[in-house]
Amino acid sequence: MTDLDTTRPARFDAVEWQARVELAACYRLVAKFGMDDLIYNHISARVPGREGQFLINPYGLLFEEITASSLVLIDLDGNQLAESDYTVNVAGFVIHGAIHSARHDAACVLHTHSDASVAVSGQKDGLLPLSQFAMRFYQRQAFHPYEGVAIDLEERTRLVQNLGEHRLLLMRNHGVLTIGRTPGEAFMLLYYFERAARIQLAMQAAQAAGAELVVPSPQTCEKAARQFWEQKGDILIAGEREWPGFIRQLDRNDPSYRT
Repeated sequence: MTDLDTTRPARFDAVEWQARVELAACYRLVAKFGMDDLIYNHISARVPGREGQFLINPYGLLFEEITASSLVLIDLDGNQLAESDYTVNVAGFVIHGAIHSARHDAACVLHTHSDASVAVSGQKDGLLPLSQFAMRFYQRQAFHPYEGVAIDLEERTRLVQNLGEHRLLLMRNHGVLTIGRTPGEAFMLLYYFERAARIQLAMQAAQAAGAELVVPSPQTCEKAARQFWEQKGDILIAGEREWPGFIRQLDRNDPSYRT
């Protein structure tokens, strides 16, 4: 992988710059896989060693345009901590500030409105155990009722309470949110959820046309979930193997995210 410091502007220290580069990569990958929503949605990353400070996207840029230096540094209340040509989405700091404040394991928080995530978020039982992609989230998904556009600070408490200790939150009729100890983990959880959601919708369409679905037993679903979360066999934390490959791919195809 290319040295993270090769394009670092002098105004950023090495720790912040690495956080910026990895977060910019995450934005580009969400766009690459078609899980973004114009200039909306947001991904945030905590700056290591700086209590209450995190990076988020500049409001107005497409995900495919975001670079490391364009990310905006804010605090938990949405105050910008460094000069920027952009503001941030109010819903971004309402949602992300709440989770970064409450969950110290939330190094990266990722929220999207893909068609598949919205469709599944509006189903009573959310993501169903219909594929191996979905098994990771069996009995490990949280739900937050729709309260309108997330711009009210009062919603923060309920959002955190509903999330609990989970790493996946379905925001009803709105989208999905994942939490990672790294940007790689947050992205891969989103990726696997998205694949599972699309497969679920395809299976439900087939069922509506007369097909009979096969659903594994609860015992088997729980076994598979534990295999993923307890890293049985050669399974690692989501992103540990995949993320370096994605970074190499970005560096080959368009390394501008590093600028």
